[in-house]
Amino acid sequence: MALTDAVRPAPLDQSHLADCLALSVEAGWNQTADDWLLFLERGTVFGILEDGRPVATGAVLPYADGFAWISMVLVTQARREQRLGTQILTSCLEHLDRRGLVPVLDATPAGERVYRPLGFEPIFGLTRWQGRGEKAVPDSARAMAASDLPTVTAMDAEAFGANRSFLLGSLFRRVPQYAFVTHDHTGFVLARPGRLATQIGPVVAASQAVAARLLEAAIGSIKGPIFLDLADRWTALSAILEQRGFTVQRSFLRMARRRALPFGNPQHLFVAAGPELG
Repeated sequence: MALTDAVRPAPLDQSHLADCLALSVEAGWNQTADDWLLFLERGTVFGILEDGRPVATGAVLPYADGFAWISMVLVTQARREQRLGTQILTSCLEHLDRRGLVPVLDATPAGERVYRPLGFEPIFGLTRWQGRGEKAVPDSARAMAASDLPTVTAMDAEAFGANRSFLLGSLFRRVPQYAFVTHDHTGFVLARPGRLATQIGPVVAASQAVAARLLEAAIGSIKGPIFLDLADRWTALSAILEQRGFTVQRSFLRMARRRALPFGNPQHLFVAAGPELG
């Protein structure tokens, strides 16, 4: 079946999981099947199908406090320059308009040029740093336990702007040994395995000094490549990463449609969970 202009994006289901993952692999992205499953189970993934397989996707992940995350806007290489991404994005925005939710996303510089004319306003910048873990026994924080999750969820909700216990629980269960909290419950860090690198984030903390200790714990628990998306305001943490040999990979701009104010308290959000999750 040839693709025509009449084809409309439609919600996908878990039967499309492997094909969705193939799209992100083709694009060179870091997501795993677990990440895609989270979108399919907790949100809505719109797709344009050709011969039963998605050639374009876009994910919407709603949060309970008036906004939703848009991510995973992908078009297969052979179908680019055909406005499929625009069709997907339009479906995502219409879906959120019907639900009365504010669309929020982390845009690349190329994406920012697309989103600004649609009414998206900048909130703050992030930079993706890449480096390698230094396997060591962390002493700057303690291992997170399942019993810490209610406290961690409350800290995260204050910083991010919404309760996302489903996400934090998922990240914790994937690799518990990458999860740490401070002894006085003033901060936490989670990380997850990716296709190319372990993604550290979120890091939520009472201060930049606390966040530095949590980053030390996470980096010391991981062997191999690491990605992390650090809010640009935290220059002391940037300096620490440079000292560890981390380098800048790319930048992101957190944006919301017709809103320039963050939903949470960015003074306590140091490292994001990733552009696909916020």
